Amino acid sequence: MNSSQSVSNQGDRKIRYAVIGLGWFAQEAALPAFAQSENSELVALISDDATKLQELSKKYNVQHTYSYDEYDECLASGHIDAIYIALPNHLHCEYTMRAANQAIHVLCEKPMAMTEDECEDMIYACNNNSVKLMIAYRLHLEPANLAAIEVVQSGKIGEPRIFNSVFTQQVKDEGNIRLRDVTGGGTIDDIGIYCLNAARYLFQDEPYEVFAIAANKGEQRFAEVEEMATAILRFPNERLATFTVSFGAASVSTYQVVGTKGDLRVEPAYPWQGELKHFLTIEGETQEKTFSPSGQLAAEFSYFSDCILQNKDPEPSGMEGLTDVRIIRALYESIEQGKPIKIPGLDEQQHPSTEQTVQRPPNAEQPDLVNATSPKGT
Repeated sequence: MNSSQSVSNQGDRKIRYAVIGLGWFAQEAALPAFAQSENSELVALISDDATKLQELSKKYNVQHTYSYDEYDECLASGHIDAIYIALPNHLHCEYTMRAANQAIHVLCEKPMAMTEDECEDMIYACNNNSVKLMIAYRLHLEPANLAAIEVVQSGKIGEPRIFNSVFTQQVKDEGNIRLRDVTGGGTIDDIGIYCLNAARYLFQDEPYEVFAIAANKGEQRFAEVEEMATAILRFPNERLATFTVSFGAASVSTYQVVGTKGDLRVEPAYPWQGELKHFLTIEGETQEKTFSPSGQLAAEFSYFSDCILQNKDPEPSGMEGLTDVRIIRALYESIEQGKPIKIPGLDEQQHPSTEQTVQRPPNAEQPDLVNATSPKGT
């Protein structure tokens, strides 16, 4: 589907969602997005924070609220069709499998899980119960990133040879889950996944060898996870992708693909809101293109709901999530061993294309957070 097409809604039927995990991203990006999705409805909230449940249910007119202990009750209630999982990474597998076993469709944030085995268990549970599983790669529907794929694959920059990306920010709150090992924090899991996934969809291919190093200057906030990491991914046809990610540097979000005739730079590349820009340089001349803000979470909900309504398999599937987790685990293994790690047998996935562009209006407001803080500590 492209931006000029509307998502089908089967006679105005809406898919009813519960959101579990009411941290900053769920509150700031996800909850307001339901108002911009014509085939999706927010009907339940799940949290152990009574204040969040009280204030957010009132704000969004949600009738059904549950604690984590009442999760199974929510799944069996008959009130919901799908669950959006915005929990810390280490909980993704458990809560996905419990939903699948109750025949509830699952939209799960990335990274999909902590290990390859967990990813495979999630895929099996969803397949075994005939429910849809989509991993929340919002950029697989976003116009600027999909247009970048089209530019790179069109031959305008010649043969694409090099991908390079920098994605950095200051994560100042020492208690933030991104800075805790037990919750699946760390730069590669949390933001490196955007870079490696972009390399895969821009090259439309899978890496077979990786190398990574980490750096940490010893600040207390980085006691459990690396401050920053740099990775190199080797792709077929002798193409290289590199990226550097950090939780201790100024905010930068960019990638560049260099071909034999020119290059494309996208900056900013990965944010969930605001304008994204292309800088296409061919024979020394640069063309700039600005992509207007769009509702990335609303697009995601609309797309997944349409997959449920039309019985279609979502493109950012469980296998897509598994592939990234395999690469992430290989990168951390490389850091530990200090040598390149081969990744045998990565099955090539169905990569996104402009045909699945979904464009929705951006969120109408920047909501006040309830008992949650931005990872940047602002």
